[in-house]
Amino acid sequence: MCETLRVRWTVTPKTAPQPWIACGGCGGLRAFQSSGKVRLNANGRRLDAWLIYKCLTCDRTWNRPIFERRNVRDVDPATLAALHSNDAAWIRAESFNLEALRRKAQRIDEFPDVDIVRQLCSAPAGWSRLEIELTVPFACGIRLDRLLASGLQLSRTRLQVLHDEGRLRTGPDRADLLRRRIRAGTRVTIDLAAVTDRDTLWRPLATGSPSMTDMV
Repeated sequence: MCETLRVRWTVTPKTAPQPWIACGGCGGLRAFQSSGKVRLNANGRRLDAWLIYKCLTCDRTWNRPIFERRNVRDVDPATLAALHSNDAAWIRAESFNLEALRRKAQRIDEFPDVDIVRQLCSAPAGWSRLEIELTVPFACGIRLDRLLASGLQLSRTRLQVLHDEGRLRTGPDRADLLRRRIRAGTRVTIDLAAVTDRDTLWRPLATGSPSMTDMV
């Protein structure tokens, strides 16, 4: 008999990473943020594409390469269409490309503020265990314990106690996973068999809704 309330949390950072770059306007290292715009340049059949950043202090721009001197035939058609149209969703996703940023900046600021979209996957009657699966579309700077503490309105001390008692388990099963940055595919299971307020407190926090329907 299934006794697990299963939910999926899609966790999206509110602020894109901000690289620190030598700013020609300020004369020193400054934090830059994505402008949400790209620049595309064609030279024959060769293309250059950059994501445009702006200095947070003086507004001077910096172009972070997306690709350079690329034959147009080698560019994915969907990517090319997004670049031509300045597609906001594609540009936002590219602004979280930490690998590309690390090639250009030694310091990158990341931010823990996130949005959580909760989806109820299954809710059997008489459930006594909660399972949270994480979907993380972009790189997030928030630790797992901070996410759970915020989303479930628990202290991190309480979460650690649950973990130490064996009532909170993570997959992958790592002793330090609570203190690590969240990753897509992580699963958190909490044994709530001894808790009496599962439906009145835990369920609304886990699902984001007080609804008692068994499936969404």
